[in-house]
Amino acid sequence: MLRLHIETSAEWTDVVLDDFDSFLVDHAACERKASATALKLVSHYSDRTMLVRELIPFAQEELEHYAQVMSIILDRGLATRPDEKDPYVGALMQLIQRGPEQYFLDRLLTLGVVEARGCERFGLVADALEPGPMKDFYAEITRSEARHHGLFVRLAREYFPAERVQRRLDELLEGEAEIVRELPLRAAVH
Repeated sequence: MLRLHIETSAEWTDVVLDDFDSFLVDHAACERKASATALKLVSHYSDRTMLVRELIPFAQEELEHYAQVMSIILDRGLATRPDEKDPYVGALMQLIQRGPEQYFLDRLLTLGVVEARGCERFGLVADALEPGPMKDFYAEITRSEARHHGLFVRLAREYFPAERVQRRLDELLEGEAEIVRELPLRAAVH
């Protein structure tokens, strides 16, 4: 289990609940981007059999989540908006080191960190919502994200020594905590 080094503040949940429509639109974009990113990795690392086997179902599941969130958005009479740069993900990408092997390791681990933060935050949303279909939906999304962040760490351990993975994961988690401390709160997943 991947343990974040800082918890999301309670104020974040208040910001999300105050502008839940914006949160939904951002959530849809995150699911679509996660699916696309997984397929890009499959294409780029097609010689890594375990990665290909694991990330295709992951991409399909993320695409299904996208479809589910889009259905909610459309039912609410909302529309999506053009993609925006995610300041959280952008800051995390700055932590990735260069060099083919290091980049591969860091990419897997940063994706795991993103999924872990999403898991935590979807759980906060699920806890804050009134009983009903939306609460149930976010509880299920939380369970799914819990599986996802573990997937990326397992993949990293498949291709790199466990001690190297853990050392780099700790460094990235500390960097991610600093990013979370400094970013302004917004009605978005990250």
